[in-house]
Amino acid sequence: MSLRVQYEVACETPTTARTAQVSSMFDIPPAARRVTRWDIPLPIDEREWQIGLVVGPSGAGKSTLARHVWPDQMDTAAVWDERALIDNFPPAMSIKDITALLCSVGLSSPPAWLRPRHTLSGGEGFRADVAWRLAQTPKGATCVIDEWTSTVDRQVAKVASHTAAKTVRRGGQRLVAVTCHYDVTDWLQPDWIVDVSAADFTWRQVQPRPRLALTVHRISGRETWPRFARHHYLSAELSAAAQCFGAFTDTGQCVAFASYLHFPHPKTRNLKMAHRIVCLPDYQGLGIGAYMTAWLGQRLWDQGYRFRIMSAHPAVIHACAASRRWLDVSARRKSVAVGPNAQQRARGLNVRALNTRSFEYTPPAQNVSEGPLDIATGPACRASAAPRRASADRRVPSGTSTPAPTGRGGR
Repeated sequence: MSLRVQYEVACETPTTARTAQVSSMFDIPPAARRVTRWDIPLPIDEREWQIGLVVGPSGAGKSTLARHVWPDQMDTAAVWDERALIDNFPPAMSIKDITALLCSVGLSSPPAWLRPRHTLSGGEGFRADVAWRLAQTPKGATCVIDEWTSTVDRQVAKVASHTAAKTVRRGGQRLVAVTCHYDVTDWLQPDWIVDVSAADFTWRQVQPRPRLALTVHRISGRETWPRFARHHYLSAELSAAAQCFGAFTDTGQCVAFASYLHFPHPKTRNLKMAHRIVCLPDYQGLGIGAYMTAWLGQRLWDQGYRFRIMSAHPAVIHACAASRRWLDVSARRKSVAVGPNAQQRARGLNVRALNTRSFEYTPPAQNVSEGPLDIATGPACRASAAPRRASADRRVPSGTSTPAPTGRGGR
């Protein structure tokens, strides 16, 4: 790649009475052929990179530059039909790969996966388009997306930029985002930026994304849950006995909901189970649900309770399995029978149980429930009031052997 990119756009304009009148009104020299030229520095072969940002105001020539440098990639656009979202991905991809990709870009709602693209909101549709484009981009190849976040809310734009950046860096691909919005820079964290209007190129060092401070309050489930109900992947019902909490931004917006129930167990009386944990779509992909669940687990541990979560959601299972705060206590999985009587045995098999995992919270060495969670680049969850510490005789060590609970208590 040349250190500089020089290109031009020429067009033939027939002289008419109207063009002559406008030219005279604004003192524009009449010309049958008009040419616009650019000379942009673009030394992207000097270093290894994965994410680039082409930015500038409307009409500056961003798309023209991208089309000149990456003509093949610019011609690729997401193509959707009336089938469910997951059915529009390449046939070679497994359902596990598709759901993992959708979760990685922040589209973590299974009901949305089962609907056509045109039924999604603007933010959900943008994330789906990004996932589709990345699914078509092999490792090491470049994906160029024009009008990056131009049609979505600015909060969605920032979060979606962060989730896309994580996905690209983990997948070993390259992404070039072309946009007129400068506010996504800190969230996308590109390796280089070219400002077309200023003809300026800058290499950057990747930095942690901006922190999002959240405050957790005890809330009324009856009043708050309806806003989150339709985003839950299992059921819109909320138990009347649920203890509910909400995560609030500095502006007072509740963006995440978590609740738990007491679990009646024959061998232990201090077991609590996660009931409903939901994050609004605009904030999915930042790990708010995982951080809030860990905060809730620490709070209950400080009160002398054990806390478990049962889930079949791939994002929840991945987050818990990758965290040292959660211990896998799942019962031995059943296997799908094969043979002459397999069909009869399969009728009585709970398909959801095959993918359900159970995890129990295990506290870190340092108490974190009375202040911000000390997690790098993660949201700081602050308790609205410091929870009381239970007496030592109520505490049950995390290693105590207890059968994994069964039933419908998970998220």
